[in-house]
Amino acid sequence: MRDHREGETGCERVEQMVERTGTADRDGGADAPVTGRPAAAGSPPSYKSMNAFTPADEERQAGVRRMKRTATGLLLLVALVYALAKWASGAGAGTWADYVAAAAEAGMVGALADWFAVTAIFRHPLGVPIPHTAIIPHKKDQLGVSLGEFVGENFLSHDVVRQRLRAVGIGSRLGAWLAEPKNADRVTAELATALRGALAVLRDSDVQAVVGEAITRRADAQEIAPGIGKMLERVVADGGHKRVVDLVVSRAHDWLVLHGDSVMDAVQGGAPGWTPRFVDRRVGERVYKELLRFCAEMRDMPSHPARGALDRFLSDFANDLQSDTDTRSRVERLKGEVLGRGEVQDLIASAWTAVRSMIVAAAEDERSELRLRVRASLISLGARMATEPKVQDKVDSWVEGAAVHVVTTYRTEITSLITDTVAGWDAEHTTRKIEAHIGRDLQFIRINGTVVGSLAGVLIFTVSRALGA
Repeated sequence: MRDHREGETGCERVEQMVERTGTADRDGGADAPVTGRPAAAGSPPSYKSMNAFTPADEERQAGVRRMKRTATGLLLLVALVYALAKWASGAGAGTWADYVAAAAEAGMVGALADWFAVTAIFRHPLGVPIPHTAIIPHKKDQLGVSLGEFVGENFLSHDVVRQRLRAVGIGSRLGAWLAEPKNADRVTAELATALRGALAVLRDSDVQAVVGEAITRRADAQEIAPGIGKMLERVVADGGHKRVVDLVVSRAHDWLVLHGDSVMDAVQGGAPGWTPRFVDRRVGERVYKELLRFCAEMRDMPSHPARGALDRFLSDFANDLQSDTDTRSRVERLKGEVLGRGEVQDLIASAWTAVRSMIVAAAEDERSELRLRVRASLISLGARMATEPKVQDKVDSWVEGAAVHVVTTYRTEITSLITDTVAGWDAEHTTRKIEAHIGRDLQFIRINGTVVGSLAGVLIFTVSRALGA
């Protein structure tokens, strides 16, 4: 029991010496990383959330300490075996003692060499600033740069991104997901919420100003007379204006029938004062009857001369709108006067308010035509994406192209996130966290070094004895 306690105490002493070495290295070593001091101006910030030790890290650190004690205990064991084997060899115990001593000696060498290698990753062994030790504290920023470059070259390359996305089959998966009615309902609801949010953020005055300016600028930039002339020419050629003429003539005839007295009074009121009243009455009656007859004939006779004259007038006017410079100039001046009127600008501005209210109401109503059409379109699109290879290829190509564009365009920014994050870590905390995560496995290197060294020592001693014999 006494030997066991002494061996355990020896292990603890060695571990305490190693810990004190790391502390001295961090605090006062010649090449130790400077920690605990204010960061220099312009240096990256320290990310405390990344450096803070979590309960899981504490548990890992406890496992590292246990493995350190095991590896150090094995070193002390082979040292004790070496001492006893040498004593036995000197006492004449036989050749076996030499073999045991050789194995134990090589085991100690292997254990110490691997202890040095493992310790040098995190700190200066025994506090001595040996070159190329305390690699993580000293090379933290370079490791961050190398990690960023590694990620950029091997994970953010054009071919890797395209191959991975092609293997996923986003088009078919997304199509199968959208084809489910409940998923289409969810997407529709999210789109409606986003649309309402966007409309709520936009200020009506800004949108109205933009819409008004866009319409006015587009109208000013484009001459409208030729377009109106071509449209009028097609309307006349197709006879589309005849329905308008029929409607106007029919309404005029009906109005004359209802307001005959008003027409005659108007004619009599315009007659000279020196004419007799009965003459004015007869003239008014005559004018009224002629107007009534003229409207009736135009209404009932498709080949009425007035209709032909109107057709020729509209055809000539359509031609002038397209080719006559004076007519086109007058139309442009009229257009500018109309657009410049405050009533027209108010009408253009108020159009946005009406459209906005209509869209918001449709987005809020689950049974509105807008949402029902969007839902049906999503389900139809999902079914096509799930079953049609051409649609799948098109969606996959679009997604791949977008992802490749983002990766190739912003690769430096993405990798700089890794580089800057690592650069902002505190060296001491970074060393502790890395050691907590991989230190336990590294202690197996020390154990394996002890075992392999012992076996190699026995082999070398055996070969040497054989050759010497």
